Amino acid sequence: MMSKYSDIKNLFIDSVDSKNYIDLESLSFNYNVLEDSLDKPLKMILLFGRPGTGKSMTLNKLYQNLKDKREIHYFDAPILSEKEFLKSIYESISGKKIPQNMRVNFDGLLRFTQQLKGKREIIFLLDECQLYSEALMEKIRLLSDTRVVKFVITLHKTENEDVIAKEHFKTRIWEVIELKNASEEELEIYVQKKLLQKHFVDVANLIQAKHIKFIHTHTLGNFRETNKFLYTVFSIYEYYELNRPEKIPKGRFSRKILEMAAIKLGYIHD
Repeated sequence: MMSKYSDIKNLFIDSVDSKNYIDLESLSFNYNVLEDSLDKPLKMILLFGRPGTGKSMTLNKLYQNLKDKREIHYFDAPILSEKEFLKSIYESISGKKIPQNMRVNFDGLLRFTQQLKGKREIIFLLDECQLYSEALMEKIRLLSDTRVVKFVITLHKTENEDVIAKEHFKTRIWEVIELKNASEEELEIYVQKKLLQKHFVDVANLIQAKHIKFIHTHTLGNFRETNKFLYTVFSIYEYYELNRPEKIPKGRFSRKILEMAAIKLGYIHD
């Protein structure tokens, strides 16, 4: 026997697939600022925010929308080895594969890139840049100085934003875009759209403002935390439907199941 809640819970698996992108006003505004920034005489664009605010999803959406229109490359996972990073940059720009045992000389890469000035404009999207070393970030900065290569970088917003604060980055970042957690109103739209786009109208109609308030209180509107919360909620619904269907209330969304999910995730204690 299958449960409809199996399909519903899977809507809330945390994913950066652009097909799962939910169009909210604040996210759309920031996305448009980001895309418009690529037409400015920039060197770098910084997209930052707390983990779970949609940075990777926004970067992925930008790549999917522009990959057939612009010369754009997306590094969805950090390449922490400097040797492998420079090799990947060179291969992306040149279109040539380098033998595994060969190393790309950075000065040579810089000269090669400078020769393309006025001929090409190449965009690199780099996710999770807080994991890169300061030495590698400095090389990224120097490549951006060629004005051939533009970088869109994402960073987690932390209490100690040393990389952002460096003077040489302040002078090169044209646009700084901060993604924030959703408000209660935005979170309601997010949850409703997730359900309605897969035609779970009956479940969407049961979720009221008081339920969203409960979710927002514990997740603070963070998309990743909200996905985890609702995945857990509908996993509990799934269990009851398959094993004890009489425990699922008729015609209303279960506050008890919300609380059970919050306890399971450690938001509240029983």
